[in-house]
Amino acid sequence: MIPQQSSLDVQIPPGWIGGFAQSNPQFAYPNPDLSSLPMLDNMDNIDLLKRQQGVEWPEFSWETEMGKKDPKRCFVMFSPYISRIGYDDFGRVYSIICPQQGTYIPDMGTLNVEVTVTGQRGWVDEPNREYNLAADMTVEGKIWFSPSANQSTLGKILWAIFSKNGLPFPSSKANAIRVTTHEYQNPGQPIFPVRRGESTLFKSPEFAKHPEAWGVGNVEVQIGPIQNTSNGIVDDFNRLVMELFNLSSGNMLQTGNLLSWNVWFKEPGLVNTEEWKTHAERWRESIDVEHKSPTGPGSTPKFFDGTPFNPVKELIDEKIKEIVDWLIHHFIK
Repeated sequence: MIPQQSSLDVQIPPGWIGGFAQSNPQFAYPNPDLSSLPMLDNMDNIDLLKRQQGVEWPEFSWETEMGKKDPKRCFVMFSPYISRIGYDDFGRVYSIICPQQGTYIPDMGTLNVEVTVTGQRGWVDEPNREYNLAADMTVEGKIWFSPSANQSTLGKILWAIFSKNGLPFPSSKANAIRVTTHEYQNPGQPIFPVRRGESTLFKSPEFAKHPEAWGVGNVEVQIGPIQNTSNGIVDDFNRLVMELFNLSSGNMLQTGNLLSWNVWFKEPGLVNTEEWKTHAERWRESIDVEHKSPTGPGSTPKFFDGTPFNPVKELIDEKIKEIVDWLIHHFIK
C-alpha cells in the first residue's frame, strides 16, 4: 500500500537537487543493490545532512509465540517521530535514527531499550512518492537499567550490588546488554534492507495503516543472541534480565524472532544538525526523568483483532523471584 497524494499536496522544501538515486543503475527498483556504497557510521556525517523525513507513525510487529501454530502476532505504534531518515540535497542517506524506549517492569524498575544504528547507506528520492527510498542498515539492540530503576526496592538492591562489586552489570549504556541482529533467515549477514512499501510478510490491521502519510517503508530484522561479556556472572545475570524483558514485552527480542516495522513518513523537512546530534540524549533524559517519550506516547500493544496484549503477571513474578534468588546466592551471604 502506497499513500495517495491528497488534493492539498504538501510541497517539498526548497533546495532539493536529487540525482543520487539515479547515479547507479543498480540502485533502481524492483531490487535495489546498494552494495557498491560503503556502510557509513551513523554519526560521522551529521554536518552533511540537509533534509529529513520523520516517521510520524512507526508501526512495529512481532510474533508473541514464535514457532506456534498460532503465533499471535502483536502490533504496536511507538512514539511519533521516534525514527527518521536524514540525507543531503542530492538524496544520499547519511544517518538514520532508530527507536529508543523506556520499559517499566513492576517491582523491578525501568529499562532503557535502544536500537543503535551502527551503519547505514542508501538514497531518498523526494519527488517520487512511490519509489521514494532504499537503504541498508546494521543495528545493535542495547538494554540497560534506567537510573529510575533504583526507585523500587529491588532496584535499590541491584544498584547497591552493582556499585559494591564493580562488575560490568547493565546499569549504564556503556555496560548495556547487547543484542545482535541480522538479515531475515541469514544469520551471517548483519546488513539488512529498508525498502519502499509495507511489509509483505504479514497483513496489517487497519489501525496500523496510515494512508495520509507522505510515504511508507518497511524493515525486517531477525534477533540474534546477546553478546557475552568477559564475566560469566554478568552473562548469567544478563540472560535472566533478557528473559524477564521478553516475558513483559511478548518476546519482542527473543532470539530468532523477526521484528518488523512499517515506517510511515511525514513529508520532507529540513535538518537542524545540532538537534540531530543531541536527539538520542534528549530522548534518554526524558525517559530517565519523566519516564515517557518526549514526543508523546504511542499505542498499546494489541493483536490483529484489537485485543490488548497483556503479559502474564504470574510468569513475570516467577522470573523476578528467580532473579532475587540468583542475587542472594551470588552476593548475599
